[in-house]
Amino acid sequence: MQRIAAHLGFSESVFVDWADAGVPFVRIFTPSEELSFAGHPLVGGAWCLTVIGPGGVQRLRYAGGEASISLEGAITWVEVAIDATMAPPNGVGSFVSRVGITGVVSADALLLPKEYVLVELASPEAVASVRPDMTVLRERFGTLVFARDENRVRCRFFAPGSGIPEDPATGSAAVALARLFTERGEPRGRLTISQGEEMGHPSRIELQWGDGRAAIGGSVVRDEVRLLDE
Repeated sequence: MQRIAAHLGFSESVFVDWADAGVPFVRIFTPSEELSFAGHPLVGGAWCLTVIGPGGVQRLRYAGGEASISLEGAITWVEVAIDATMAPPNGVGSFVSRVGITGVVSADALLLPKEYVLVELASPEAVASVRPDMTVLRERFGTLVFARDENRVRCRFFAPGSGIPEDPATGSAAVALARLFTERGEPRGRLTISQGEEMGHPSRIELQWGDGRAAIGGSVVRDEVRLLDE
């Protein structure tokens, strides 16, 4: 699986194991490592199982837990427990400064279980202008740079240490945002997240949260079928 993920070169590749009639189990790989949780491939895997077939799937298991899945028109939803904790500052401010990000409104770190650094800027234009130092970024698992305007968020996500210089859509980072906004006094809410514009691969993630759970949703397109000769 790791060899296939490296060969494909996508931010994440998801592999579905459904050898019996139980709940399908999925494993998620970046080009360089296995992840216990990632939202983007869970949404894609859920769509494949429910739309391409065989259908009738309402849950998915993954290394970090279990997700409930559903379809709402063109949107595939994956709902998970917000199993994220705020991390100690642990030099986050210094790290963000060395990355080369300026005009910072706030900088926080969460464990999901890997460390996510969440950097808030003042505007979408400030997010688009970020030119981070990829060498410094490797010191942490992932860094999300975002700006919020009421119920809309513009963001970018970097994880070069996992073979992902920049990701066009990051569902796990959306869950991290739900935890951050809960910490800030919003126990429930709904947002639309725009990501990937700077890469030429724009995406939109729907996020809603409440009662200790977060749901991420998006539309999925069947791009192509490849046969791999192993």
